[in-house]
Amino acid sequence: MIDSAQRPPGRDEDLRRGGTEGRRDRPEYRGRRLPVIVMAVAFVVGLLAAQQPAAAAPAQELRWGPCPAIHDTAAEARCATVQVPLDHANPNGPTIDIMISRLPARDPARRRGVLIGNPGGPGSDAIGMFSRLPVPDDMRDEWDLVGVQPRGLLSSTPLKCTPVSDSQQLAALTAGGALHRSRCAASTPAYLRTITTENTARDIEVVRRLLGGPKVSLYGISYGTLLMSTYATLFPQHTDRLVLDSGVNPALVWNGVPASQTHAFKSRMYEMMAWIAKHDNIYHLGRTPLAVYRQWSAKIAAEAGVPPSLAAPPAQVGDVPPGLRTVAQQYLAGVNLTAEARARVENLIATLTVPGMQANSLLLVITRIAVPDRNKWPFVAMRINGRAQPKAEPDPEVVAILTSLQDLQSVIMCNENQAPAQPLQIPASVYMNAVVADVFDGPGLYYESGMACVGAPAVTTPVSVTNNHLAVQPLQIQARDDAQTPYREAFALQRLMGSHLITVGGGDHAQLGRSNPPLDRAIVEYLRTGTTSVTSVPEPPITASLTTPPSTGIGRL
Repeated sequence: MIDSAQRPPGRDEDLRRGGTEGRRDRPEYRGRRLPVIVMAVAFVVGLLAAQQPAAAAPAQELRWGPCPAIHDTAAEARCATVQVPLDHANPNGPTIDIMISRLPARDPARRRGVLIGNPGGPGSDAIGMFSRLPVPDDMRDEWDLVGVQPRGLLSSTPLKCTPVSDSQQLAALTAGGALHRSRCAASTPAYLRTITTENTARDIEVVRRLLGGPKVSLYGISYGTLLMSTYATLFPQHTDRLVLDSGVNPALVWNGVPASQTHAFKSRMYEMMAWIAKHDNIYHLGRTPLAVYRQWSAKIAAEAGVPPSLAAPPAQVGDVPPGLRTVAQQYLAGVNLTAEARARVENLIATLTVPGMQANSLLLVITRIAVPDRNKWPFVAMRINGRAQPKAEPDPEVVAILTSLQDLQSVIMCNENQAPAQPLQIPASVYMNAVVADVFDGPGLYYESGMACVGAPAVTTPVSVTNNHLAVQPLQIQARDDAQTPYREAFALQRLMGSHLITVGGGDHAQLGRSNPPLDRAIVEYLRTGTTSVTSVPEPPITASLTTPPSTGIGRL
Protein backbone atom coordinates (compact mmCIF):
# COMPACT_ATOMS: atom_id res chain seq x y z
CA MET A 1 0.00 0.00 0.00
CA ILE A 2 1.32 2.91 0.40
CA ASP A 3 0.83 1.41 -1.68
CA SER A 4 4.69 4.85 -1.78
CA ALA A 5 9.82 8.01 -2.07
CA GLN A 6 6.94 5.25 -1.12
CA ARG A 7 5.95 5.46 -4.62
CA PRO A 8 4.31 8.39 -3.86
CA PRO A 9 2.76 7.00 -0.63
CA GLY A 10 2.44 4.12 -1.60
CA ARG A 11 1.78 1.25 -5.30
CA ASP A 12 -0.31 0.26 -3.76
CA GLU A 13 -0.09 -1.84 -7.43
CA ASP A 14 3.67 -1.94 -7.88
CA LEU A 15 5.17 -0.10 -10.85
CA ARG A 16 5.15 -2.60 -13.70
CA ARG A 17 5.62 -0.66 -16.94
CA GLY A 18 6.01 2.91 -18.15
CA GLY A 19 8.43 5.55 -16.85
CA THR A 20 8.58 8.12 -14.11
CA GLU A 21 12.19 9.07 -13.94
CA GLY A 22 12.45 11.62 -16.73
CA ARG A 23 10.09 14.15 -15.27
CA ARG A 24 12.30 14.82 -12.28
CA ASP A 25 15.12 15.97 -14.51
CA ARG A 26 13.09 18.80 -15.98
CA PRO A 27 13.62 22.31 -14.59
CA GLU A 28 10.02 22.70 -13.47
CA TYR A 29 10.45 19.77 -11.07
CA ARG A 30 13.78 20.67 -9.51
CA GLY A 31 12.36 22.92 -6.83
CA ARG A 32 9.61 20.52 -5.86
CA ARG A 33 11.37 17.88 -3.87
CA LEU A 34 9.44 18.20 -0.63
CA PRO A 35 6.18 16.76 -1.96
CA VAL A 36 8.14 13.93 -3.57
CA ILE A 37 9.78 13.09 -0.26
CA VAL A 38 6.79 13.34 2.03
CA MET A 39 4.29 11.90 -0.40
CA ALA A 40 6.61 9.17 -1.62
CA VAL A 41 5.87 7.20 1.41
CA ALA A 42 5.31 5.40 -3.12
CA PHE A 43 0.20 4.56 0.87
CA VAL A 44 -8.22 1.77 5.49
CA VAL A 45 -19.05 -0.41 10.33
CA GLY A 46 -19.51 -3.38 11.75
CA LEU A 47 -22.72 -5.53 11.73
CA LEU A 48 -25.00 -2.53 12.23
CA ALA A 49 -23.65 -0.85 9.11
CA ALA A 50 -24.03 -4.02 7.10
CA GLN A 51 -27.69 -4.19 8.09
CA GLN A 52 -28.43 -0.74 6.74
CA PRO A 53 -30.29 -0.77 3.41
CA ALA A 54 -28.05 -0.18 0.42
CA ALA A 55 -28.58 2.96 -1.59
CA ALA A 56 -30.71 2.35 -4.64
CA ALA A 57 -28.66 2.51 -7.82
CA PRO A 58 -30.01 4.81 -10.49
CA ALA A 59 -31.62 2.94 -13.37
CA GLN A 60 -28.96 2.72 -16.02
CA GLU A 61 -27.53 0.45 -18.67
CA LEU A 62 -23.91 -0.54 -19.03
CA ARG A 63 -22.59 0.53 -22.42
CA TRP A 64 -19.24 -1.09 -23.09
CA GLY A 65 -16.68 0.45 -25.40
CA PRO A 66 -12.93 0.94 -25.79
CA CYS A 67 -11.04 1.98 -22.66
CA PRO A 68 -9.22 5.34 -22.63
CA ALA A 69 -5.65 4.86 -23.89
CA ILE A 70 -4.12 6.39 -20.74
CA HIS A 71 -4.99 3.23 -18.78
CA ASP A 72 -2.92 0.96 -21.03
CA THR A 73 -5.46 -1.86 -21.07
CA ALA A 74 -5.37 -5.04 -23.11
CA ALA A 75 -6.97 -4.89 -26.55
CA GLU A 76 -9.85 -7.10 -25.43
CA ALA A 77 -10.70 -4.96 -22.39
CA ARG A 78 -13.89 -2.91 -22.52
CA CYS A 79 -14.90 0.01 -20.33
CA ALA A 80 -18.18 1.57 -19.27
CA THR A 81 -19.20 4.54 -17.15
CA VAL A 82 -21.50 4.13 -14.15
CA GLN A 83 -23.32 6.88 -12.27
CA VAL A 84 -23.19 6.54 -8.50
CA PRO A 85 -24.52 8.86 -5.80
CA LEU A 86 -22.17 11.60 -4.69
CA ASP A 87 -23.54 10.86 -1.21
CA HIS A 88 -24.74 7.28 -0.72
CA ALA A 89 -26.97 8.47 2.11
CA ASN A 90 -28.85 10.50 -0.51
CA PRO A 91 -29.28 8.04 -3.40
CA ASN A 92 -31.56 10.40 -5.34
CA GLY A 93 -29.19 13.36 -5.08
CA PRO A 94 -26.29 14.44 -7.31
CA THR A 95 -24.25 11.73 -8.99
CA ILE A 96 -20.64 11.25 -10.08
CA ASP A 97 -19.10 9.01 -12.74
CA ILE A 98 -17.19 5.81 -12.01
CA MET A 99 -15.40 4.04 -14.84
CA ILE A 100 -15.18 0.26 -14.85
CA SER A 101 -13.18 -2.09 -17.06
CA ARG A 102 -13.89 -5.70 -17.91
CA LEU A 103 -11.82 -8.52 -19.36
CA PRO A 104 -14.43 -11.21 -20.14
CA ALA A 105 -13.56 -14.79 -19.21
CA ARG A 106 -11.64 -16.25 -22.14
CA ASP A 107 -13.50 -19.55 -21.92
CA PRO A 108 -17.24 -18.79 -21.61
CA ALA A 109 -18.03 -22.47 -21.10
CA ARG A 110 -15.91 -22.46 -17.92
CA ARG A 111 -16.92 -19.02 -16.66
CA ARG A 112 -17.41 -18.98 -12.88
CA GLY A 113 -18.30 -15.37 -12.16
CA VAL A 114 -16.93 -11.88 -11.61
CA LEU A 115 -13.69 -10.97 -9.84
CA ILE A 116 -13.33 -7.27 -8.97
CA GLY A 117 -9.82 -6.01 -8.26
CA ASN A 118 -8.08 -3.01 -6.76
CA PRO A 119 -4.28 -2.52 -7.04
CA GLY A 120 -3.78 -0.38 -3.94
CA GLY A 121 -2.43 3.09 -3.30
CA PRO A 122 -4.68 4.58 -2.18
CA GLY A 123 -4.85 6.13 -5.61
CA SER A 124 -3.49 3.47 -7.96
CA ASP A 125 -5.22 3.11 -11.31
CA ALA A 126 -7.65 0.16 -11.28
CA ILE A 127 -8.75 0.25 -14.93
CA GLY A 128 -5.62 -1.43 -16.26
CA MET A 129 -4.88 -3.65 -13.24
CA PHE A 130 -5.74 -7.00 -14.82
CA SER A 131 -4.30 -5.96 -18.17
CA ARG A 132 -0.88 -5.14 -16.69
CA LEU A 133 -0.59 -8.11 -14.35
CA PRO A 134 0.00 -11.52 -15.95
CA VAL A 135 -2.66 -13.33 -13.89
CA PRO A 136 -2.78 -17.15 -13.87
CA ASP A 137 -4.25 -18.58 -17.06
CA ASP A 138 -7.10 -20.34 -15.27
CA MET A 139 -8.12 -17.10 -13.56
CA ARG A 140 -8.10 -15.33 -16.90
CA ASP A 141 -10.14 -18.14 -18.50
CA GLU A 142 -12.79 -18.59 -15.81
CA TRP A 143 -13.59 -15.16 -14.40
CA ASP A 144 -14.64 -11.81 -15.77
CA LEU A 145 -11.90 -9.57 -14.41
CA VAL A 146 -13.32 -6.17 -13.50
CA GLY A 147 -11.55 -3.01 -12.38
CA VAL A 148 -13.61 -0.33 -10.62
CA GLN A 149 -11.80 3.00 -10.79
CA PRO A 150 -12.02 4.65 -7.35
CA ARG A 151 -13.86 7.94 -7.17
CA GLY A 152 -11.52 10.88 -7.64
CA LEU A 153 -9.18 9.22 -10.15
CA LEU A 154 -8.82 9.77 -13.87
CA SER A 155 -11.76 8.59 -16.01
CA SER A 156 -14.01 8.51 -12.99
CA THR A 157 -15.12 12.00 -11.96
CA PRO A 158 -11.60 13.27 -11.23
CA LEU A 159 -10.58 15.20 -8.16
CA LYS A 160 -9.24 18.50 -9.50
CA CYS A 161 -6.28 19.88 -7.59
CA THR A 162 -4.14 22.89 -8.42
CA PRO A 163 -0.36 22.24 -8.59
CA VAL A 164 1.90 22.94 -5.62
CA SER A 165 3.92 26.06 -6.43
CA ASP A 166 7.48 26.77 -5.35
CA SER A 167 6.17 29.39 -2.93
CA GLN A 168 4.07 26.72 -1.18
CA GLN A 169 6.99 24.43 -0.29
CA LEU A 170 7.12 25.57 3.35
CA ALA A 171 3.35 25.17 3.67
CA ALA A 172 3.65 21.64 2.29
CA LEU A 173 5.81 20.79 5.29
CA THR A 174 4.20 22.78 8.09
CA ALA A 175 0.55 22.60 7.03
CA GLY A 176 0.47 19.93 4.35
CA GLY A 177 -3.04 18.73 5.10
CA ALA A 178 -4.58 22.18 4.88
CA LEU A 179 -2.62 22.95 1.71
CA HIS A 180 -3.66 19.78 -0.09
CA ARG A 181 -7.26 20.11 1.05
CA SER A 182 -7.44 23.70 -0.22
CA ARG A 183 -5.76 22.71 -3.51
CA CYS A 184 -8.30 19.97 -4.11
CA ALA A 185 -11.46 21.54 -2.72
CA ALA A 186 -11.42 24.87 -4.54
CA SER A 187 -13.75 23.78 -7.33
CA THR A 188 -15.76 20.99 -5.64
CA PRO A 189 -15.45 21.13 -1.84
CA ALA A 190 -18.39 18.74 -1.29
CA TYR A 191 -16.76 16.12 -3.49
CA LEU A 192 -13.48 16.10 -1.58
CA ARG A 193 -15.24 15.08 1.63
CA THR A 194 -16.65 11.99 -0.08
CA ILE A 195 -13.23 10.62 -1.06
CA THR A 196 -13.14 7.76 1.46
CA THR A 197 -12.64 4.02 1.47
CA GLU A 198 -16.22 3.40 2.56
CA ASN A 199 -17.68 5.41 -0.31
CA THR A 200 -15.47 3.59 -2.80
CA ALA A 201 -16.70 0.28 -1.37
CA ARG A 202 -20.29 1.45 -1.79
CA ASP A 203 -19.49 2.44 -5.38
CA ILE A 204 -18.37 -1.16 -5.95
CA GLU A 205 -21.72 -2.36 -4.66
CA VAL A 206 -23.51 -0.20 -7.24
CA VAL A 207 -21.33 -1.83 -9.90
CA ARG A 208 -22.11 -5.30 -8.51
CA ARG A 209 -25.83 -4.69 -8.89
CA LEU A 210 -25.44 -3.44 -12.44
CA LEU A 211 -23.35 -6.47 -13.39
CA GLY A 212 -26.28 -8.57 -12.28
CA GLY A 213 -24.83 -11.31 -10.09
CA PRO A 214 -25.88 -11.94 -6.47
CA LYS A 215 -22.25 -12.18 -5.40
CA VAL A 216 -18.82 -11.04 -6.58
CA SER A 217 -15.33 -12.21 -5.71
CA LEU A 218 -12.78 -9.60 -4.71
CA TYR A 219 -9.00 -9.25 -5.09
CA GLY A 220 -7.34 -6.42 -3.17
CA ILE A 221 -3.63 -5.58 -3.24
CA SER A 222 -2.03 -3.50 -0.46
CA TYR A 223 -4.45 -0.64 0.28
CA GLY A 224 -6.91 -2.70 -1.76
CA THR A 225 -6.99 -5.18 1.13
CA LEU A 226 -8.60 -2.49 3.27
CA LEU A 227 -10.99 -1.50 0.51
CA MET A 228 -12.12 -5.05 -0.22
CA SER A 229 -12.35 -5.89 3.51
CA THR A 230 -14.55 -2.83 3.89
CA TYR A 231 -16.81 -4.06 1.10
CA ALA A 232 -16.99 -7.52 2.66
CA THR A 233 -17.85 -6.01 6.05
CA LEU A 234 -20.64 -3.86 4.61
CA PHE A 235 -21.97 -6.40 2.11
CA PRO A 236 -21.14 -9.91 3.36
CA GLN A 237 -24.19 -11.35 1.62
CA HIS A 238 -22.79 -10.22 -1.73
CA THR A 239 -19.20 -11.34 -1.08
CA ASP A 240 -18.04 -14.65 -2.53
CA ARG A 241 -14.26 -15.20 -2.48
CA LEU A 242 -12.04 -12.54 -0.90
CA VAL A 243 -8.29 -12.45 -1.60
CA LEU A 244 -6.20 -10.05 0.49
CA ASP A 245 -2.78 -9.67 -1.13
CA SER A 246 -0.22 -7.84 1.06
CA GLY A 247 -2.52 -6.75 3.86
CA VAL A 248 -2.45 -3.46 5.75
CA ASN A 249 -2.96 -3.10 9.50
CA PRO A 250 -6.18 -1.06 9.87
CA ALA A 251 -5.06 0.23 13.27
CA LEU A 252 -2.28 2.23 11.59
CA VAL A 253 -4.55 4.25 9.30
CA TRP A 254 -3.02 6.53 8.37
CA ASN A 255 -0.34 8.28 10.44
CA GLY A 256 1.16 4.94 11.41
CA VAL A 257 1.46 3.30 7.99
CA PRO A 258 4.51 5.09 6.53
CA ALA A 259 6.33 4.90 9.87
CA SER A 260 5.81 1.12 9.95
CA GLN A 261 7.68 0.87 6.66
CA THR A 262 10.85 2.81 7.53
CA HIS A 263 12.97 0.04 9.04
CA ALA A 264 11.69 -2.52 6.53
CA PHE A 265 12.63 -0.31 3.57
CA LYS A 266 16.18 0.09 4.88
CA SER A 267 16.60 -3.64 5.46
CA ARG A 268 15.28 -4.39 2.00
CA MET A 269 17.64 -1.78 0.56
CA TYR A 270 20.62 -3.70 1.97
CA GLU A 271 19.22 -6.91 0.49
CA MET A 272 19.18 -5.19 -2.89
CA MET A 273 22.82 -4.17 -2.48
CA ALA A 274 23.68 -7.77 -1.61
CA TRP A 275 21.81 -9.03 -4.68
CA ILE A 276 23.69 -6.63 -6.96
CA ALA A 277 26.99 -7.71 -5.40
CA LYS A 278 26.06 -11.36 -6.01
CA HIS A 279 25.68 -10.48 -9.67
CA ASP A 280 28.97 -8.62 -9.98
CA ASN A 281 29.72 -10.65 -13.11
CA ILE A 282 26.87 -8.74 -14.76
CA TYR A 283 26.99 -5.26 -13.20
CA HIS A 284 30.65 -4.92 -12.14
CA LEU A 285 29.79 -2.76 -9.15
CA GLY A 286 31.63 -4.72 -6.47
CA ARG A 287 31.51 -8.11 -4.79
CA THR A 288 30.21 -6.95 -1.40
CA PRO A 289 27.14 -4.92 -0.44
CA LEU A 290 29.41 -2.15 0.88
CA ALA A 291 31.29 -1.97 -2.41
CA VAL A 292 28.00 -1.59 -4.29
CA TYR A 293 26.79 1.01 -1.80
CA ARG A 294 29.91 3.09 -2.36
CA GLN A 295 29.31 3.12 -6.13
CA TRP A 296 25.65 3.99 -5.52
CA SER A 297 26.54 6.76 -3.07
CA ALA A 298 29.09 8.27 -5.45
CA LYS A 299 26.49 8.38 -8.23
CA ILE A 300 24.00 10.13 -5.95
CA ALA A 301 26.62 12.65 -4.88
CA ALA A 302 27.41 13.35 -8.53
CA GLU A 303 23.72 13.93 -9.33
CA ALA A 304 22.72 15.89 -6.22
CA GLY A 305 25.95 17.44 -4.98
CA VAL A 306 25.58 15.71 -1.61
CA PRO A 307 25.92 12.06 -0.53
CA PRO A 308 22.95 10.08 0.83
CA SER A 309 22.28 10.00 4.56
CA LEU A 310 21.37 6.30 4.53
CA ALA A 311 23.98 4.31 6.43
CA ALA A 312 26.14 1.87 4.51
CA PRO A 313 25.48 -1.88 4.85
CA PRO A 314 27.78 -3.78 7.21
CA ALA A 315 31.34 -4.23 5.98
CA GLN A 316 32.56 -7.76 5.28
CA VAL A 317 36.00 -9.35 5.21
CA GLY A 318 36.25 -8.61 1.51
CA ASP A 319 36.01 -4.88 2.31
CA VAL A 320 39.09 -4.84 4.53
CA PRO A 321 42.07 -3.14 2.82
CA PRO A 322 44.96 -5.55 2.23
CA GLY A 323 47.24 -3.71 4.62
CA LEU A 324 44.77 -4.09 7.48
CA ARG A 325 44.01 -7.81 7.18
CA THR A 326 45.87 -8.56 10.41
CA VAL A 327 43.42 -6.37 12.32
CA ALA A 328 40.40 -7.24 10.18
CA GLN A 329 37.97 -7.75 13.06
CA GLN A 330 38.86 -4.45 14.70
CA TYR A 331 38.58 -2.69 11.34
CA LEU A 332 35.15 -4.19 10.65
CA ALA A 333 33.89 -3.34 14.14
CA GLY A 334 34.99 0.27 13.80
CA VAL A 335 33.57 0.73 10.30
CA ASN A 336 30.21 -0.84 11.15
CA LEU A 337 29.85 0.89 14.50
CA THR A 338 30.28 4.34 12.98
CA ALA A 339 28.51 3.76 9.62
CA GLU A 340 25.26 5.55 10.41
CA ALA A 341 26.88 8.49 12.18
CA ARG A 342 29.38 9.01 9.37
CA ALA A 343 26.70 8.92 6.68
CA ARG A 344 24.54 11.46 8.49
CA VAL A 345 27.40 13.81 9.34
CA GLU A 346 28.83 13.72 5.82
CA ASN A 347 25.39 14.36 4.36
CA LEU A 348 24.67 17.24 6.74
CA ILE A 349 28.00 18.96 6.12
CA ALA A 350 27.54 18.71 2.38
CA THR A 351 23.93 19.89 2.58
CA LEU A 352 24.97 22.98 4.55
CA THR A 353 27.86 23.84 2.27
CA VAL A 354 26.64 22.84 -1.20
CA PRO A 355 23.52 24.21 -2.95
CA GLY A 356 21.84 20.84 -3.20
CA MET A 357 19.82 18.14 -1.42
CA GLN A 358 20.09 14.39 -1.73
CA ALA A 359 16.51 14.08 -3.00
CA ASN A 360 17.59 15.97 -6.12
CA SER A 361 19.24 12.71 -7.17
CA LEU A 362 17.05 10.80 -9.57
CA LEU A 363 18.90 7.60 -8.68
CA LEU A 364 18.03 8.00 -4.99
CA VAL A 365 14.32 8.48 -5.73
CA ILE A 366 14.31 5.55 -8.15
CA THR A 367 16.04 3.38 -5.54
CA ARG A 368 13.38 4.14 -2.94
CA ILE A 369 10.64 3.26 -5.42
CA ALA A 370 12.39 0.06 -6.51
CA VAL A 371 13.16 -1.40 -3.07
CA PRO A 372 9.89 -3.40 -2.65
CA ASP A 373 10.11 -5.15 -6.05
CA ARG A 374 13.05 -7.31 -7.14
CA ASN A 375 12.00 -6.94 -10.78
CA LYS A 376 13.22 -3.35 -10.49
CA TRP A 377 16.57 -4.19 -8.91
CA PRO A 378 18.29 -4.86 -12.25
CA PHE A 379 17.17 -1.43 -13.42
CA VAL A 380 18.73 0.20 -10.34
CA ALA A 381 21.99 -1.66 -10.96
CA MET A 382 22.01 -0.51 -14.58
CA ARG A 383 21.36 3.07 -13.49
CA ILE A 384 24.35 2.91 -11.15
CA ASN A 385 26.73 1.57 -13.79
CA GLY A 386 25.36 3.86 -16.49
CA ARG A 387 23.76 1.27 -18.75
CA ALA A 388 20.25 2.67 -18.17
CA GLN A 389 19.86 6.36 -18.89
CA PRO A 390 16.93 8.62 -17.89
CA LYS A 391 14.44 9.53 -20.54
CA ALA A 392 14.77 13.01 -21.98
CA GLU A 393 11.07 13.70 -21.51
CA PRO A 394 8.51 12.03 -19.27
CA ASP A 395 5.51 10.26 -20.72
CA PRO A 396 2.57 12.67 -20.28
CA GLU A 397 0.27 9.77 -19.45
CA VAL A 398 2.56 8.62 -16.64
CA VAL A 399 2.78 12.16 -15.23
CA ALA A 400 -1.03 12.39 -15.26
CA ILE A 401 -1.45 9.01 -13.54
CA LEU A 402 1.18 9.85 -10.89
CA THR A 403 -0.30 13.28 -10.22
CA SER A 404 -3.78 11.82 -9.81
CA LEU A 405 -2.42 9.18 -7.43
CA GLN A 406 -0.54 11.68 -5.28
CA ASP A 407 -3.46 14.08 -5.04
CA LEU A 408 -6.01 11.43 -4.13
CA GLN A 409 -3.67 9.77 -1.69
CA SER A 410 -2.98 12.97 0.24
CA VAL A 411 -6.72 13.61 0.48
CA ILE A 412 -7.89 10.15 1.50
CA MET A 413 -5.14 9.66 4.08
CA CYS A 414 -6.20 12.82 5.92
CA ASN A 415 -9.93 12.36 5.31
CA GLU A 416 -9.97 9.12 7.31
CA ASN A 417 -6.86 9.41 9.47
CA GLN A 418 -7.42 7.77 12.87
CA ALA A 419 -3.92 7.07 14.20
CA PRO A 420 -2.94 9.60 16.87
CA ALA A 421 -0.11 11.96 16.01
CA GLN A 422 3.20 12.00 17.89
CA PRO A 423 4.07 15.72 18.20
CA LEU A 424 7.42 14.93 19.85
CA GLN A 425 8.52 13.70 16.42
CA ILE A 426 8.03 17.12 14.80
CA PRO A 427 11.67 18.25 15.19
CA ALA A 428 12.90 15.00 13.65
CA SER A 429 10.39 15.35 10.84
CA VAL A 430 11.47 18.91 10.08
CA TYR A 431 15.12 17.85 10.05
CA MET A 432 14.64 14.76 7.88
CA ASN A 433 12.28 16.39 5.39
CA ALA A 434 13.23 20.05 5.21
CA VAL A 435 16.92 20.04 6.11
CA VAL A 436 18.44 16.86 4.66
CA ALA A 437 15.58 15.49 2.48
CA ASP A 438 15.97 11.90 3.67
CA VAL A 439 13.68 9.78 1.47
CA PHE A 440 13.90 6.77 3.79
CA ASP A 441 13.22 8.37 7.20
CA GLY A 442 11.34 11.47 6.06
CA PRO A 443 7.98 10.05 4.94
CA GLY A 444 7.35 8.04 8.10
CA LEU A 445 8.20 10.97 10.36
CA TYR A 446 6.07 13.35 8.30
CA TYR A 447 2.95 11.29 9.02
CA GLU A 448 3.87 9.97 12.45
CA SER A 449 4.46 13.50 13.75
CA GLY A 450 1.04 14.58 12.49
CA MET A 451 2.50 17.21 10.16
CA ALA A 452 1.04 15.57 7.06
CA CYS A 453 -2.55 16.27 8.07
CA VAL A 454 -2.18 19.56 9.95
CA GLY A 455 -5.22 21.68 9.12
CA ALA A 456 -7.10 18.75 7.59
CA PRO A 457 -8.85 16.77 10.32
CA ALA A 458 -10.57 13.52 9.47
CA VAL A 459 -14.04 13.84 7.95
CA THR A 460 -15.12 10.26 8.67
CA THR A 461 -14.42 7.21 10.79
CA PRO A 462 -13.35 4.25 8.66
CA VAL A 463 -15.45 1.12 8.75
CA SER A 464 -14.22 -1.33 11.40
CA VAL A 465 -13.45 -4.24 9.14
CA THR A 466 -14.41 -7.71 10.32
CA ASN A 467 -15.43 -11.11 9.05
CA ASN A 468 -19.13 -10.37 9.23
CA HIS A 469 -20.34 -13.96 8.89
CA LEU A 470 -18.77 -14.40 5.47
CA ALA A 471 -19.80 -17.65 3.82
CA VAL A 472 -16.23 -18.31 2.64
CA GLN A 473 -13.05 -17.76 4.67
CA PRO A 474 -10.87 -15.02 3.10
CA LEU A 475 -7.44 -15.84 1.72
CA GLN A 476 -4.53 -13.62 2.76
CA ILE A 477 -1.09 -13.58 1.07
CA GLN A 478 1.96 -11.97 2.66
CA ALA A 479 5.66 -11.92 1.79
CA ARG A 480 7.85 -12.43 4.82
CA ASP A 481 10.19 -9.49 4.14
CA ASP A 482 7.78 -7.12 2.40
CA ALA A 483 8.90 -3.54 3.05
CA GLN A 484 5.66 -1.87 2.01
CA THR A 485 3.22 -3.98 4.03
CA PRO A 486 5.47 -5.46 6.74
CA TYR A 487 4.73 -9.06 7.68
CA ARG A 488 4.47 -8.31 11.39
CA GLU A 489 1.59 -5.91 10.74
CA ALA A 490 -0.35 -8.35 8.53
CA PHE A 491 -1.56 -10.42 11.44
CA ALA A 492 -3.88 -7.63 12.59
CA LEU A 493 -5.89 -7.86 9.37
CA GLN A 494 -5.73 -11.65 9.48
CA ARG A 495 -7.31 -11.69 12.94
CA LEU A 496 -10.04 -9.23 12.00
CA MET A 497 -10.98 -11.01 8.78
CA GLY A 498 -10.32 -14.59 9.95
CA SER A 499 -8.13 -15.14 6.90
CA HIS A 500 -6.25 -18.25 5.85
CA LEU A 501 -2.65 -17.07 5.49
CA ILE A 502 -0.16 -18.06 2.79
CA THR A 503 3.37 -16.89 3.59
CA VAL A 504 5.53 -16.13 0.55
CA GLY A 505 9.31 -16.27 0.74
CA GLY A 506 11.36 -13.15 0.02
CA GLY A 507 10.08 -9.62 0.24
CA ASP A 508 8.38 -8.60 -2.98
CA HIS A 509 5.33 -6.43 -2.45
CA ALA A 510 2.09 -7.64 -4.08
CA GLN A 511 2.06 -11.24 -5.29
CA LEU A 512 -0.45 -11.36 -8.13
CA GLY A 513 1.13 -11.69 -11.56
CA ARG A 514 4.62 -12.72 -10.41
CA SER A 515 4.65 -16.04 -12.29
CA ASN A 516 4.97 -18.04 -9.07
CA PRO A 517 3.38 -21.41 -10.02
CA PRO A 518 2.77 -22.78 -6.48
CA LEU A 519 1.06 -19.57 -5.43
CA ASP A 520 -0.86 -19.20 -8.70
CA ARG A 521 -2.24 -22.73 -8.26
CA ALA A 522 -3.26 -21.96 -4.66
CA ILE A 523 -5.05 -18.75 -5.68
CA VAL A 524 -6.98 -20.52 -8.43
CA GLU A 525 -7.81 -23.42 -6.11
CA TYR A 526 -9.19 -20.97 -3.56
CA LEU A 527 -11.22 -19.07 -6.13
CA ARG A 528 -12.71 -22.32 -7.43
CA THR A 529 -13.38 -24.11 -4.14
CA GLY A 530 -13.26 -21.48 -1.41
CA THR A 531 -10.36 -23.18 0.33
CA THR A 532 -6.71 -24.19 0.00
CA SER A 533 -4.39 -26.14 2.24
CA VAL A 534 -1.30 -24.24 1.09
CA THR A 535 0.34 -22.24 3.89
CA SER A 536 3.70 -21.29 2.38
CA VAL A 537 5.29 -20.94 -1.04
CA PRO A 538 8.80 -19.99 -2.16
CA GLU A 539 9.93 -16.60 -3.36
CA PRO A 540 8.79 -15.80 -6.91
CA PRO A 541 11.37 -15.59 -9.68
CA ILE A 542 12.73 -12.36 -11.07
CA THR A 543 11.14 -12.05 -14.49
CA ALA A 544 12.76 -8.79 -15.59
CA SER A 545 15.82 -8.90 -17.82
CA LEU A 546 19.06 -8.71 -15.84
CA THR A 547 20.95 -7.12 -18.71
CA THR A 548 18.56 -5.06 -20.84
CA PRO A 549 16.96 -1.95 -19.32
CA PRO A 550 13.21 -1.64 -19.92
CA SER A 551 12.47 0.69 -22.83
CA THR A 552 9.75 2.44 -20.85
CA GLY A 553 11.66 3.08 -17.64
CA ILE A 554 11.23 1.72 -14.13
CA GLY A 555 7.53 1.06 -14.32
CA ARG A 556 4.04 2.40 -14.55
CA LEU A 557 1.41 2.81 -11.90
